[in-house]
Amino acid sequence: MAELTPKEIVEELDKYIIGQEKAKKAVAIALRSRYRRNLLDEEFRNEVKPKNILMIGPTGVGKTEIARRLAKLVDSPFIKAEATKFTEVGYVGRDVDSLIRDLVEEAIRIIKNKKIEQVYDKGKILADEKIVELLIPSRRRKGSNINPLNIIFGNTEEKEGSEGKSDNEEDNNIQIRRNEVREKLRNGELDDKIIEIEVEESPNSSIGFFSGLGMEELNINMNDVFGDLVPKKTKKRKVTIKEARKIIGSQEAQKLIDMDEVIDSGIKSAQENGIIFIDEIDKIAGKGYDSGPDVSREGVQRDILPIIEGSTVVTKYGPVKTDHILFIAAGAFHVSKVSDLIPELQGRFPIRVELESLTEKNFEEILTAPKNALTKQYELLFKTEGIDLSFTDGALKEIARVAFISNEQFENIGARRLYTVLEKLLEDISFDAPDIKEKKIVIDKRYVKEKLINEIQEKDVSKYIL
Repeated sequence: MAELTPKEIVEELDKYIIGQEKAKKAVAIALRSRYRRNLLDEEFRNEVKPKNILMIGPTGVGKTEIARRLAKLVDSPFIKAEATKFTEVGYVGRDVDSLIRDLVEEAIRIIKNKKIEQVYDKGKILADEKIVELLIPSRRRKGSNINPLNIIFGNTEEKEGSEGKSDNEEDNNIQIRRNEVREKLRNGELDDKIIEIEVEESPNSSIGFFSGLGMEELNINMNDVFGDLVPKKTKKRKVTIKEARKIIGSQEAQKLIDMDEVIDSGIKSAQENGIIFIDEIDKIAGKGYDSGPDVSREGVQRDILPIIEGSTVVTKYGPVKTDHILFIAAGAFHVSKVSDLIPELQGRFPIRVELESLTEKNFEEILTAPKNALTKQYELLFKTEGIDLSFTDGALKEIARVAFISNEQFENIGARRLYTVLEKLLEDISFDAPDIKEKKIVIDKRYVKEKLINEIQEKDVSKYIL
């Protein structure tokens, strides 16, 4: 994070998101403010609160994508949740504390994966040794089958010499064969050979209970409670040696990491670097509801408030402070207004950004400019069928025009309209792709018009039919 200035953050976001300069600038400043806070003395560091952001704009203009790309950029734990999924305490549904529990789970997953990557090479070496032992097992110890009476009466001495000599020879032969197998294993000569291995089953037994703090439901894994007292379940699987090396390597790597350290680092990461994106916050805004399905709207807002303000949430990994988690809320606010949120919640989002509706020019840029542009995705997908697909500039302009007009005529779904238009445009080619003899296909303006002419000419008349 230290290396990224606000300008550099915006430049990185520009690679994936078209337009919305105000929103990019706002999140870049919020992220840089975190870095500045970490440089302060501890006394003042705790006083600086994150600059939470409220994004206002229609669907499909990039609200969620900006938050998600931002989290990936700095490798921060990130979760997205819809405000409509939560209910006030006392109603059936998810409580808002589950936001923090999910964030901690995500943070621990990220830290754990990093730690596993660090020790994965050691895990691979251990995995190879286990596979070698499976392929060339050790000899049975004959001493384990000796009659106890013979030991008492000293009847084993006569055979010790000859048996010891033959045992040494057998051990040497096993070692030689293991070295040969080990070499073949490294060279990948045994990758396709089938082998039977024991795989640990993922634990799924859990119990739920209500804690006294907040009455939130906690799912505690039985293995977390009893530790090593509960034997780990394993099952036998037949897999190729190539796959076995990955499975056993991952298991061995997990044994090498300190999970207590992972959990501590995960909780710290969630507290200091976590980003929570709350979508559809406008759906829980509204005044004057005292009965019916909207009765808990204000209650949800009041439940969210302490978490955003800064509180301690109990999780199965321990208490988590929410004081420095960055919250980004988003909503269209077509029906309700920002002022319909309770004043206390409005005050917790000091930065407000209005995102603009996408223009025809924006649609054209979305088709080609981003690193993950839709046209690039389709070109790569068709290459798997041996088809070289390309679009002319005229075709791209026409696709953008159709998408823009469709949003104007029907429901405005933003950039998601491009998915619908492209799927309709390439439907026949997708269906016939395996049988097409002409492997070079150029989509031009004429082809687009032929395929999509009905998309913008046929008005939605269903609303006029009784």
